Amino acid sequence: MKIMVSACLAGENCKYNGGNNRSEKVLQLMEGNEVILVCPEQMGGLPTPRVPAEIKDGIVTARDGRIVDAEFRRGAEKCLEIAERERPDLIVLQPRSPSCGVKQRYDGTFTGTLTDGPGVTTELLIKNGFRVIDAEDLDSEGF
Repeated sequence: MKIMVSACLAGENCKYNGGNNRSEKVLQLMEGNEVILVCPEQMGGLPTPRVPAEIKDGIVTARDGRIVDAEFRRGAEKCLEIAERERPDLIVLQPRSPSCGVKQRYDGTFTGTLTDGPGVTTELLIKNGFRVIDAEDLDSEGF
């Protein structure tokens, strides 16, 4: 099986704070499969570490007030290009991220409040017919 995975879930230090979201479940899933690691935020030109960002009124904005929507959307487009070229069977992404959130993301108030809806990368991938799941749902999805 070919799997596209948020790089932070594989232990790469690409998270906004310079750390990662290493997931043992994701690492187990990766074993014996062809894996494509992506970090839409880095691919869109943002540094690591970087100021945290959230989506408010459809626009990705950093906590310091800078609009980083173009970088997030550029990273999403690059992920879509890779997905269209590589045709992964499954895409596993980081929960609650403004890029990779599948079911929920932070609401743009920087208070830890969640709202329903995908991040910009997930939205684009789903819109283009790719199967995307939240890393936290691997067990319930039968993986």
